[in-house]
Amino acid sequence: MHVFIIEKKAEGSQARAGVLSTGHGEIPTPIFMPVGTLGTVKAIHQRELKADIDAKIILGNTYHLYLRPGTEILNAAGGLHSFMNWDRPILTDSGGYQLFSLTNMRKISEQGAVFQSHIDGSKHTFSPESVIDIQRKIGGDIIMAFDECPPYPASHDYVKKSLELTQRWLVRCRQQMDSTEPLYGHHQALFPIVQGGVYSDLRKQSAAFIADLPNVEGVAIGGLSVGEPAEMMYEQIEHVCPLLPENKPRYLMGVGTPENLLEGIERGIDMFDCVMPARNGRNGMLFTWKGIFNMKNKKWEKDFSPIDETSSLFSDQEYSKAYLRHLFTVNERLAAQIATLHNLHFYLDLMKQARLEILAGTFAQWKKTMLPILNFRN
Repeated sequence: MHVFIIEKKAEGSQARAGVLSTGHGEIPTPIFMPVGTLGTVKAIHQRELKADIDAKIILGNTYHLYLRPGTEILNAAGGLHSFMNWDRPILTDSGGYQLFSLTNMRKISEQGAVFQSHIDGSKHTFSPESVIDIQRKIGGDIIMAFDECPPYPASHDYVKKSLELTQRWLVRCRQQMDSTEPLYGHHQALFPIVQGGVYSDLRKQSAAFIADLPNVEGVAIGGLSVGEPAEMMYEQIEHVCPLLPENKPRYLMGVGTPENLLEGIERGIDMFDCVMPARNGRNGMLFTWKGIFNMKNKKWEKDFSPIDETSSLFSDQEYSKAYLRHLFTVNERLAAQIATLHNLHFYLDLMKQARLEILAGTFAQWKKTMLPILNFRN
């Protein structure tokens, strides 16, 4: 079993600071997980993830890793940790969101989902049982139950039927976990996923169903940040978190902006992942303690000051804004590497500072001060 210890709860909010212990190391929370969909965080070396930004855990994706390189190769390599030379924790998403994204290329039934590969159109089937088996072979420390992610907007009737299917799939996932063993000698924790769209009654039903299950080691909240207004997302988090086991980590899937992270922490979320810092970085957007910078703007053309004077990251100090703008202008790959590393460093620093503020009892006031700064566009 993974052990989660809550060290401090914030005054005036649901925020908490904790430590999640896994077979590949401890994870201080709140935490942001860089997304390594295909066994790599795009544009970043594993050495940089550890030595330069100290990522405590990264995320891999079942759908993508199943298609390429495939479970046969991952199993032969000794799992994803060994394959990519990463000795810290890994969380794997079940692939439910990717199937949601395929829309016209998949068919969902009681048995599971039949889908066409986005690569070559070949047909495949995911069931709750096969998704657990695939994640066993990938070898993540934390794995997700197979779920259906409903779109936004969707009718209450559709989302209700979708949730009921997800709950039946969850029971099958748990049974498959209990009937199989980890392949690489470390424990794997199964996180159920709260669904229910933007309907509070369904979200509460989902949370209550999960809270009543035995052997729950953590809970994910999915199906948000799929197009609904941010306030609607926050409302659903507020409905869900009080119903979940208090002494288990809570993971908000696929979220989001720095503001989203702080709002989630305030409402009791411990873990986050999102492609935004890496993807936006590759497109020239930097998140900083002074707001958001578009490094493609001409205003930086002759600005020879460091990329970020406040950052402890080597590349933020060694390269100038003008140089980074130049790299983007001429489409040099180093631009993406520098910007991605910067953004991930900032996101992880934001989580570290949030944690310190919770421990110090100053989180609520600090958050109120930070939000206008984080959203300022330079």
